[in-house]
Amino acid sequence: MLKDFKAFIMRGSVVDLAVGVIIGAAFGSIVKSLVDDILMPPIGLATGGIDFANKFIVLKEGAKAAAPYASLAEAKAAGAVTMNYGLFVNQTVTFLIVAAAIFLVVKLVARLQAPVLVAVPTVPNTKGCPFCATQIPIAAKRCPNCTSQL
Repeated sequence: MLKDFKAFIMRGSVVDLAVGVIIGAAFGSIVKSLVDDILMPPIGLATGGIDFANKFIVLKEGAKAAAPYASLAEAKAAGAVTMNYGLFVNQTVTFLIVAAAIFLVVKLVARLQAPVLVAVPTVPNTKGCPFCATQIPIAAKRCPNCTSQL
């Protein structure tokens, strides 16, 4: 049984899948850093520093403290039931930015993997008749249109 398990693990598709998962996790952390460290600070400045993380609706007040709650953490600490629409907005914006970043990376990789077409000079197979200016095969000794000797 151990021998069969070893054969299963060493199959190419299982190893490829494991490598893909590891590379995907590393790529995910790179994209998360791109979003959190590069893209979100300018977006925060552009929106005037609005933080949606503390936007919520209290559905049921907590037993420990009375509303209004200054922050989501305070509401959670009081045991209030909240609908956290601000966190949903943050996650949606983050998802859209991550999707756009992944789209750009995929387009870049596709461009890098695209085969480079090299222009191969072609040898012409026709020539112009000096008498009637029509195109004729290069090997022709007489023009088929004007019957001139070439």
